[in-house]
Amino acid sequence: MSLLSLHDHVQYFLFMGNADLRCTFEGLCGVVRNQMKQDPLNHQVYIFINRRANQAKLLVWEGDGFCIFHKRLEEGTFERPRPDSGSSQVTLSRTQLQLILQGVRLRSVSYRKRYGRTREQGFTIQK
Repeated sequence: MSLLSLHDHVQYFLFMGNADLRCTFEGLCGVVRNQMKQDPLNHQVYIFINRRANQAKLLVWEGDGFCIFHKRLEEGTFERPRPDSGSSQVTLSRTQLQLILQGVRLRSVSYRKRYGRTREQGFTIQK
């Protein structure tokens, strides 16, 4: 059971490198700025997984300060989705992040069609 609350209106960026999870706020913000080329103050969620893939940290700016969620698995590993060619990050949906944190293999998940709106196109059917 996780007490972490994830929202649809936020973007989730998974860093594709092996993160040193000894880093705290300043170190992870440096990775976001220098390697992911993002602004850590933009209220998005940045996800980092260590080399052994048994620990994950999520970093988010909450308006008045940073928050870190840190999960260490006692057994098993976190899955990393395959990035686009040479990308330093992958954008995840809220559902994909929840599945990764719960240990579900993303390749085995199949989605049914759902109604949804995109900002650019107005109305669309989402897969």
